[in-house]
Amino acid sequence: MKKLFTLVAVASMFTFVACGPSAEEKAAAEKKIADSTAAYNDQLAAAEAAKAQAIADSTAAFTAAEAAKAQATADSIAAAATKKGGKKK
Repeated sequence: MKKLFTLVAVASMFTFVACGPSAEEKAAAEKKIADSTAAYNDQLAAAEAAKAQAIADSTAAFTAAEAAKAQATADSIAAAATKKGGKKK
């Protein structure tokens, strides 16, 4: 009985080893991982570029708003000076 059990155990071990992935399947799995990694890196680079562009756009909008605010202040001061100058005459 021991010999029969040993024979069945050895036969099942060979069966499991024989059912493993072939070299082609392993290469395909490695290629899939490499492609997935490349796609992830591309997406990450695109997200970083979009973030940098958003920061640049935000900075430009803030600078333009500050310039408009400064111009409005200058116009207001000039209008007040003109109004005061007109009363003195």
